Amino acid sequence: MQRIAVFPGSFDPITLGHVNIIRKGLLIFDKIIVGIGNNSEKKYMFPLNNREIWIKDCFVNEPRIEVKNYSGLTVEFCRKNNAGFILRGLRNASDFEFEKAISHTNNSISPGIETIFVLSDVELSSISSSIVRDIIRNGGATSSFIPPSVNF
Repeated sequence: MQRIAVFPGSFDPITLGHVNIIRKGLLIFDKIIVGIGNNSEKKYMFPLNNREIWIKDCFVNEPRIEVKNYSGLTVEFCRKNNAGFILRGLRNASDFEFEKAISHTNNSISPGIETIFVLSDVELSSISSSIVRDIIRNGGATSSFIPPSVNF
């Protein structure tokens, strides 16, 4: 049986931290579905189409990566895609506490889907999409935070 994981997020935009977690996930899983979540209450900086293209371009030579968008519960998206795992990246202790609460909730909703936490590389632990968006809004340089495929 194939080990399939969903790596959910808004990827607004995808960062080198996200890429790092996905690459580490490929050491564990046979296939990773990068699930671009759509939250109707959230205002995104970049259109869904751009985010999808950027992620696909990052992994153009990796056939074990699939990119899909979804709305609703992540565990439902996992079930629809036969994924038994949710891949989550951790940068710090705050991330762990937040992700642990979500993992426990997901486990009570769907006990068959396990969350796997992967630590980001230390040099990437300060990168977040919200920080990158602030840098972009203020005209700063982003090349050390995002993959080359992200062009805006």
